[in-house]
Formats: sequence, structure tokens, C-alpha cells
Amino acid sequence: MRKRARQTTRKTELINAAIQTIARSGTLDVTVADIARQAGMSPALAHHYFGSKDQMFLSTMREILRRYGLIVREAVSAADGPRARLLAVLDASLGPEHFDADTVGAWLTFYALAQQNEEAARLLRVYHRRLRSNLLVDLRPLLGVRAVEVAETLGALIDGVYLRQALSDSAPAMLLKLPRDYLLGILGSKEA
Repeated sequence: MRKRARQTTRKTELINAAIQTIARSGTLDVTVADIARQAGMSPALAHHYFGSKDQMFLSTMREILRRYGLIVREAVSAADGPRARLLAVLDASLGPEHFDADTVGAWLTFYALAQQNEEAARLLRVYHRRLRSNLLVDLRPLLGVRAVEVAETLGALIDGVYLRQALSDSAPAMLLKLPRDYLLGILGSKEA
């Protein structure tokens, strides 16, 4: 059992190092050796755990998506009723924990990776489908057939606001409120 725990710890350290290294580089032009060095390990050990640089990147993307999912699930579980759950999804999706420099750098790089790598594209599609599903489950009872259109718009607003905020040093804070304001306008109330 100790061996498995040690392997899990080392994998986690490598994933965290990959997030930091990719963010610092701003591209996928990092080597396994760069990532291993950041984690304080040998490149051979990194290859042992992941097999290839692409697998390490994909594992890193899965971890970022896992962390995002935990934050959303936690926020939704604390909310009561469809309106509150919808607002929780929006607030959790654009929470401050998603805007630290390393996470932003990794997300932006993974969007680029999804253009080149089918498995990364699949992971991005899974993220989009889960976000849509999380929104639809509470939009349907409130909006009926209009729920799909509103879910798609909210998803686009979340991604767009995130990208705009992530890429700008001086993006106005009001951007973070756009998805919330849109939803409340659709639901017929400006109050949360």
C-alpha cells in the first residue's frame, strides 16, 4: 500500500509541476525533463509514470478538470433550489481559484492542445457537455424548451469571460458578472 501512495504522490507532484512549467512557458514546448526538474525528479521517473509527454499533458488536463468539477459540485450541493444551483455553477465556474497564473496558463495551453490532439479535444468536449448538463438540469424546470438556448449562451459567456479575464491585466471586474446578469435577466429578476 505504501508503494501505491508514493506513486500517487509522485504523479501529483509531476502534474503540479507540469501546470507550473506549462504556465511559465506559455506553450506546450516544454520537455519532460523540464517538468521533472520542476518536480525534483528524474526524467526517467516521469516517463515511468506517464509514458510520454502527451500522456503527462493529458493527465494534467484531467487533474485541472477534476479540480474544477469538485469546486462546482461543492458549490451546487450547498445551494437550495434551481435558481440558487444555477447561480452556484456560474459563481464556481468564474471563482478566483481559477485565475491564479499557473491555472490560467495551463487552461489556455490546453485549449491550444485540443486543436492538435484528439484526446485533449475529447476532454474539452467532456468539460463543455458537463457544464451544459449542470446548467440544463436546473434551467429546464424554469424555462422549458428555452433551456437549451440559455445553457449554450451561459456556457459561451463563461468561457468567453474566463478567456477575456485570463488574457487581460486590466479586464473590468464587471465581466465576471456578465453570465450572472444574463441569467437573472432571463429569469426575470435582478436579485440573487
